[in-house]
Amino acid sequence: MQTPTAPNGRDRKPRLLDLFCCAGGAGVGYSRAGFEVVGVDINPQPNYPLPFIQADALTLDPKFIALFDVVHASPPCQSYSDLAKRNRNAHKWPRLIEPVREMLVRSGLPYVIENVEGAPLIGPLVLCGTMFSELRVIRHRLFESNMPLLSPAHKRHPLVFTHDKRKAHYGRLDQNTAYVQVTGGGNCTMANARGAMGIDWMTKSELNEAIPPAYTELVGKQLLRNLSSDEEYQLRSLKNA
Repeated sequence: MQTPTAPNGRDRKPRLLDLFCCAGGAGVGYSRAGFEVVGVDINPQPNYPLPFIQADALTLDPKFIALFDVVHASPPCQSYSDLAKRNRNAHKWPRLIEPVREMLVRSGLPYVIENVEGAPLIGPLVLCGTMFSELRVIRHRLFESNMPLLSPAHKRHPLVFTHDKRKAHYGRLDQNTAYVQVTGGGNCTMANARGAMGIDWMTKSELNEAIPPAYTELVGKQLLRNLSSDEEYQLRSLKNA
């Protein structure tokens, strides 16, 4: 494949490559943290709100990857999910964490790999919506990195609004203020799903698999602090200036 163009070396912001970017939940969080973000996905992503390249992440030219300062990757999670385990069909989905990790280690860059609980990540940071005052969703996501990351306190999970009459709390919660479920079936309006996730640009199917931007904004701010004291990053910045 041709080497795609990337932000030039005169950019003031550190550059982050957002692999398997989907509709941009992770990318927007990193952008808010202070990164210049470029997304890559094998499928078209018309709702991705940042610069986007359609390509297979696993076949990117290493010279292209080297143009960035940090790489984030969210390989497909279906094979690792609880649903796949219950349905016993995990084998139908690709398991890409190991080859992605190998690629990122070879790059020599700071990296983050994100996925669901049950994925084979190494020493991951775990984030939950209860850690963020602006969110109303319980969505555990794991973040492996070769840079140190810390998480806020994991708060007790509240009751979640439901349409299921079998649940004891049916009818007791207001979906406009309570935590809601944002999954395939869902149980709330589109407006509340978007509000609960802090995302206002995605379709329902995109929301179902998205990372709340608040998660990667937190991760991104820590990465920026780490980069500010990273000698290799400072040397690359001077070289590209």
